[in-house]
Amino acid sequence: MARDLRGFIKILEQRGQLKRISALVDPNMEIAEISNRMLQKGGTGLIFENVKGASFPVAVNLMGTLERICWAMNMEKPEELETLGKKLSMLQQPKPPKKISQAIDFGKVLFDVVKAKPGRDFFPACQQVVVEGDNVDLNKLPLIRPYQRDAGKIITLGLVITKDYDTGTPNVGVYRLQLQSKNTMTVHWLSVRGGARHLRKAAEFGKKLEIAIALGVDPLIIMAAATPIPLDLSEWLFAGLYGGSGVQLAKCKTVDLEVPADSEFVLEGTITPGEVLPDGPFGDHMGYYGGVEDSPLVRFQCMTHRKDPIYLTTFSGRPPKEEAMMAIALNRIYTPILRQQVSEIVDFFLPMEALSYKAAIISIDKAYPGQARRAALAFWSALPQFTYTKFVIVVDKHINIRDPRQVVWAISSKVDPSRDVFILPKTPFDTLDFASEKLGLGGRMGIDATTKIPPETEHEWGEPLESDPDIAAMVERRWAEYGLADLKLGEVDPNLFGYDMK
Repeated sequence: MARDLRGFIKILEQRGQLKRISALVDPNMEIAEISNRMLQKGGTGLIFENVKGASFPVAVNLMGTLERICWAMNMEKPEELETLGKKLSMLQQPKPPKKISQAIDFGKVLFDVVKAKPGRDFFPACQQVVVEGDNVDLNKLPLIRPYQRDAGKIITLGLVITKDYDTGTPNVGVYRLQLQSKNTMTVHWLSVRGGARHLRKAAEFGKKLEIAIALGVDPLIIMAAATPIPLDLSEWLFAGLYGGSGVQLAKCKTVDLEVPADSEFVLEGTITPGEVLPDGPFGDHMGYYGGVEDSPLVRFQCMTHRKDPIYLTTFSGRPPKEEAMMAIALNRIYTPILRQQVSEIVDFFLPMEALSYKAAIISIDKAYPGQARRAALAFWSALPQFTYTKFVIVVDKHINIRDPRQVVWAISSKVDPSRDVFILPKTPFDTLDFASEKLGLGGRMGIDATTKIPPETEHEWGEPLESDPDIAAMVERRWAEYGLADLKLGEVDPNLFGYDMK
């Protein structure tokens, strides 16, 4: 299994999922434009070996498909991600085992936790080259600028590491940083994120907040840092659980923080509470430019890196993007946890086209009237990451929630808007959602697209059309006899049904 960026790149090359580009390219919009065209077609990962103004190559789109996300997590199929979710659900809400087999399963999970404990590397690759003080020049990094109205160059796929000044508990997040000068950047994080909480705590003690940015790490660690599951476990332990063994960490040179030992680059700095600069605008995941916000200023005093380092990056925007692929994988991991929180849920799906979290489709095993509404309300409060989900559509368990044609059919045939649609107004909301009348405050809609039972309806529901099982079995047996063996009915072209998907 790959436990650093280079190992993952090697896997992609062996499987024909990486292209190296030797032509000269500009990090100012050109790299993003090339990468975006590849993302739209589910193309390969890219390494740009000749970047204007930089001596380091740039890797992008490495996690641009769900298949490659699975490889990063040492898996082959998305369904395997649910096995990981089951482990996490057992840790989140452990239940007394009723059977010996359950006790054995829980014991295995605890053993996995022991194996996942991070280790220490005293001669880390990430510190093969050390640059300190006035010699730190962030302009030497091939920072990209994705869109024409973006305010400047950015870091998008770095692990931002801080720790609680009082307890020493670390937080690892993935936040955007904007270049402000040769040795300063602003960091953009929401007030509810761990880094923001740590900054407030440092301010209470009248201290600066130490911060480290690890660039070019094992993609598995990025997935762990992007998982906002409410467990009392560090992101390092998460990464160990994801990978099956502990992450090797190294102590920073100038700050009291630890970073992945095999990082390609590490930036070390401090934030003085109250010191801010305007950050933005930038293109964001909603498909629009965000606003300008005063954001904390990071002053860097040290940069370390490997010999011949590789700079890993990505960018936000309307899906498909790498962040959307990561969200699809996390969707699979959340599923067992959500089932444990809301027992009637059979499956749920966050469509990429709905910006990965704005709309959720839930299937339930319906047993009583009003259950769909209950499931929708429970979903919104089950996990923090569902706070900003705007639409929840609830369907019966036999509906394939990953087939939009089946979902649209369920909505069209089972919903009476006057009865089955309910709205919760003026709830806390995503400030990036311009559809809201007031930024940060918006409504939510629940749609009950399940089959209605009394007293939800006063009449009998129509009997669904189904093939006669005997005739269907006979046709299956005689398919080749009809001369149709060469037809592959499983491969469906949606454009044959009136869609325009290119």
